[in-house]
Amino acid sequence: MAAKNDRPKPIVAELGRPETRQETFERKTAATRKYRAVKTVNNLWLSLIVVVGVVVVIVLIVPRDNTSRLQAIDYRSVAVSAQNVLPVPLAVPDLPSEWTSNVAQVRTATADGVQSWFIGLLTPSGQFFGLTQAVDANPTWLVNELKQTAASGTETIDGVQWTVYDNRQSTQDVGNAAYALETQSGRSTYVISGTGTPEEANAIATAISANVKQQPAAVGTGAAK
Repeated sequence: MAAKNDRPKPIVAELGRPETRQETFERKTAATRKYRAVKTVNNLWLSLIVVVGVVVVIVLIVPRDNTSRLQAIDYRSVAVSAQNVLPVPLAVPDLPSEWTSNVAQVRTATADGVQSWFIGLLTPSGQFFGLTQAVDANPTWLVNELKQTAASGTETIDGVQWTVYDNRQSTQDVGNAAYALETQSGRSTYVISGTGTPEEANAIATAISANVKQQPAAVGTGAAK
């Protein structure tokens, strides 16, 4: 009986003859490399899936705070100092405790030097409105403040007529001018603009109506609007 190693080697179909030892070695080496490459790719995809899964879990379970990261401030106190800078009575709205402010400051426009009193307000619904009271503003300043949007109507709020800019359905990027109110009185131009509801904008307008009505007329312009 012939030894096991003496058995004739099988004929390889694509060669038409038995493999040599070198060909067998090269075939097995190539197969090993291919197996390792496929395994590496599979491991890479498996690792990626695990990482994505972990990220998704973290996003789902970690609570998210959508409120402003800016520290709440007392804009009424800031207004006391700001009043020494600007020559008109400043609007300081008296709003319910659900309203907070994250910024209050005197600003100077870079383009034309128009000075203004600005309060950033966070509304009860978690949205934002900015209240700006500019002194001796010009048309260019107003256009820039309202992001070059067009007026959509007028509304009388607590005896003061405001021009309405409703851009909530606009396809262009209007930033914080999604909804805005504007009026002028004496030397002051008031702009209330932000992402909140018309009712919230009206609440701010109502809160400063007394200030709007008391503005002294600019020299040579007659009575306040």
